[in-house]
Amino acid sequence: MSDHLFDRTRPAAPRTRAAGERVPRALPWLAGVSVAYILVQLALVVPGSGLGWDETVYTSQVSGSVPAAFFSAPRARGITFLAAPVAELTGSTLALRVWMALLSGVGLFVALWVWRKLLPVRVLALAGGLFVGLWITLYYGPQVMPNLWDAYGVLVAVGCFLRAVRDRADRAAVVGLAAGVAVAGLMRPPDAAWLAMPLVGAALLVREWRRPALLAVVAVGLVLGCGEWVVEAFVRYGGLAERLRLGSDIQGGMGRHFAVDDQIRALDGRALCRPCDIPWRHRITSVWFFALPVVAVAGVVAAQRAGRRATALLPLVVAAFLAVPYLFLIDYAAPRFLLPAYALLALPVADCLWWVVTGPGGRLRLVAATLVAVALCGHLAVQFRVLTHIVHNNRVQRAANDSIADRLREAGVRPPCMITGDSSVLIAFYAGCASRAMGGADASITPAGVRAVAGDKPVAILLREGQQPPAFARQWRVVQLRDGVSFRGYRAYVST
Repeated sequence: MSDHLFDRTRPAAPRTRAAGERVPRALPWLAGVSVAYILVQLALVVPGSGLGWDETVYTSQVSGSVPAAFFSAPRARGITFLAAPVAELTGSTLALRVWMALLSGVGLFVALWVWRKLLPVRVLALAGGLFVGLWITLYYGPQVMPNLWDAYGVLVAVGCFLRAVRDRADRAAVVGLAAGVAVAGLMRPPDAAWLAMPLVGAALLVREWRRPALLAVVAVGLVLGCGEWVVEAFVRYGGLAERLRLGSDIQGGMGRHFAVDDQIRALDGRALCRPCDIPWRHRITSVWFFALPVVAVAGVVAAQRAGRRATALLPLVVAAFLAVPYLFLIDYAAPRFLLPAYALLALPVADCLWWVVTGPGGRLRLVAATLVAVALCGHLAVQFRVLTHIVHNNRVQRAANDSIADRLREAGVRPPCMITGDSSVLIAFYAGCASRAMGGADASITPAGVRAVAGDKPVAILLREGQQPPAFARQWRVVQLRDGVSFRGYRAYVST
């Protein structure tokens, strides 16, 4: 990174407009993208969907009807603050989904609005459309998961950084920079560190951008965002180093792991690919992944021709930093991990596509526009196919969870109650019970503790086929949990 990589961030000379030509206003374009995003979620994702394992952990922390589940070291509490207003008032999954969908649309609008002074309105709207057109963005919009909100924080931080270095009088950009870094830190503290590295590097290495105040603002954002996570590390986990160590262990050990192929295989609709030793069958679902870096680099060239290279190059650089841990430092994949990188890369990709469509003249422009339209329609068709597949699986899983929870309630496991054993976190949330683990990374109770709780309230121990109950529970009542979809062979040992 050097002075020569970025332009001087001065606004490019405006193109001479023909008489009567109107400059598009940002509000209707960006609001239109955001509203469309909300409506697609409400139509395709929200109805009938249920909370997944991670969501039940986050939601239970602020739920007014379900005891809090064990909160493991890698997690951060930022997303719980967004879910709290609804989760505290009602246990309705539908209400929570609608609330999160509405918030996700507002968050998208804010994240795009920050960039309105940096990019042409139509390019910015196209970038927003490309990002929300991914099945990953649509699927996680109404979910109580931090990755999309991490992406919004990253978008705000990078956009405000570019505005601040371009116009030193833009105080809103300075505040936005701190806020964007803080949001990323609240949602995913390690991602905030990976975000800060290229921003600090750019502020130090590009002569026109050297402002000590910007370094201080990034630091303030990190403190505001990550401060609670760091304090909690000392209060609950034995210190920051110990929390990082525990987090690494839970994630399989952070180190040199090539996970690019895992991410590619997961794009066929797998929320989590761990271990990711499955065959690569649906290859069409990952075509866009291979095209993404090529088109993004071409977008930097297109932006340079328009006199705003930094608005494409810095997002590309920051996206590369944010992708590093999930492509090269963990040994499994979840498509949502790369949402911040995808959000940033949508900007240079939109620049490239817009240049292809508007750059040539005459008949060549029509050919280029047709090719881009066909490619985008094919891309969206693939994304829709994957989205319908993963939403269907979610609904089937919800039905299975409800079925098992109902069976346990029939067996007398009703609140106040406790569930332990296999899949206990998920089933406990659906049953309205507390969840506790007797072993593993989430261990939070001893066998003696379980036996003591069973003297006061109903307790169920969930076991997979082939697992044996602890000695103290062998005389408990056995309840068969016959759900052939997700819990084949499961049974519960119930204290009542």
